[in-house]
Amino acid sequence: MTTDAPVRPGWRLARAAVLAAVFVCAACGLVYELALVALGSYLIGDTVGQASIVLGVMVFAMGVGALAAKPLQRWATVAFAAVELLLALLGGLSVLLLYAAFAWLDLYGPSLVAMAFTLGLLIGAEIPLLMVLLQQIREQAAGSAVADLFAADYVGALLGGLAFPFLLLPAFGQLKGALVVGAVNAVAGVALVFTVFRREVGRRARVGIGAGTVVVALCLGYAWVTARDFELTARQQLYRDPVVHAERSRYQEIVLTRSMPEPGRSRTDLRLFLNGDLQFSSVDEYRYHEALVHPVLAGPRREVLVLGAGDGLAVRELLRYPDVRRITVVDLDPAVVALARTEPQLRRLNDGAFDDPRVRVVHADAFGWLRTAPDRFDAVVADLPDPDETATAKLYTVEFYALVRSVLAPGARLVVQAGSPYFAPRSFWSIEASLRAAGFATTPYHVDVPSFGDWGFLLAAPGAAPPLRLPGDAPALRFLDAATLAAAGAFPADRRRVDVPASTLLQPRVLEYAREEWRGY
Repeated sequence: MTTDAPVRPGWRLARAAVLAAVFVCAACGLVYELALVALGSYLIGDTVGQASIVLGVMVFAMGVGALAAKPLQRWATVAFAAVELLLALLGGLSVLLLYAAFAWLDLYGPSLVAMAFTLGLLIGAEIPLLMVLLQQIREQAAGSAVADLFAADYVGALLGGLAFPFLLLPAFGQLKGALVVGAVNAVAGVALVFTVFRREVGRRARVGIGAGTVVVALCLGYAWVTARDFELTARQQLYRDPVVHAERSRYQEIVLTRSMPEPGRSRTDLRLFLNGDLQFSSVDEYRYHEALVHPVLAGPRREVLVLGAGDGLAVRELLRYPDVRRITVVDLDPAVVALARTEPQLRRLNDGAFDDPRVRVVHADAFGWLRTAPDRFDAVVADLPDPDETATAKLYTVEFYALVRSVLAPGARLVVQAGSPYFAPRSFWSIEASLRAAGFATTPYHVDVPSFGDWGFLLAAPGAAPPLRLPGDAPALRFLDAATLAAAGAFPADRRRVDVPASTLLQPRVLEYAREEWRGY
């Protein structure tokens, strides 16, 4: 066993510098991992799947990288500089490259695996090289050196894990946030080599490292300058019509597109997308919202709860009834409601619904809010995003509907948008089974919404199944009438009930069904 003994003047400061580099490199490495997971959740929607792929591939690659670094330990200083510059370049550009692969090449899956493996390989090579550098400063017992190194590594990972969601994303966004981290990574690696270990680096190596640093700086700088144009161009590639508004809120990507009248299109088509999923088309949204809202109001309706529907279109239909005294809208994302309040065309479409004094908006997760809801409601409209993501699947479970039932007043009814009984029958009927398991009787119905296709809804109430009818004082509607609604309750042979189990928090079957069925379309 070796004994602790200083081997160079100023070894304490040099050792602190190496551990500081470990700290920074660990923080950068974790940010790269989180950036890949976050991008996949935005683009693909499968947060658990994306996290599993990224973390699994990167951890495996880190092991490979640690082994691959063994021959490089003879030139640990130069090898470390090269690894850090390459890691800074690829990590900084990772979001940009993967977004390009998704937008233009349709090769996101293979590109993600390749990027995760490459980054993991480089991250794995860091620790053995840093261990050699640490021992060059002051030879320590192996256990003591490992403890110092991994302590700095794990604390740095904590910093990276906290900085990504709370600092980098809000301040810079995904693309520029990765570039910032790449720059920090390069500075930390090169600064350590050119200060603490400058004597171990020959003239040719210094020139090479300096040239590499310049190349990395130019690449990251150019990416920073052109980031906005790149993002606009890549985003437009994903949508048929011109993008007129785009932002990435804390929760999702919000995109508004608008087509202008042209041959074959008699009017402007305004479309809202959340994480790439179409929420409405202004050409036919009235079909969806009339079918969603009016049948549930054929009964008590003084107090109405709306879950989701931050675009204000369902609220617009509710406000057509003068005896609706109060509407409570619970929507997670303030950015969607702000857009509905301020964007001129969307505001015209929803008739300025959120300005009505009868409307109260609560920005909260619907699941958590229902657990402590202070009121009881005569009608509940669940206009929530489709259950094809982990975050939204819980809003279609037995537990969620049990919470909804707990806030219902006597005689109250609930309506749920439940996807397509034609394109996603198992998902649709699993939602219906979940409602029944929570103590509701259900009345399924479906209508044709051209931008969506055949779309289904579930009218539900505790006790007996609610009749499918319009209120006697329903206003004049563009699409829905008594005959149309009666026909909506009929399901042809190819769309009838599928025997599937209910969805629960621990077994979110609706998520599995939705992903499998929509993947074919």
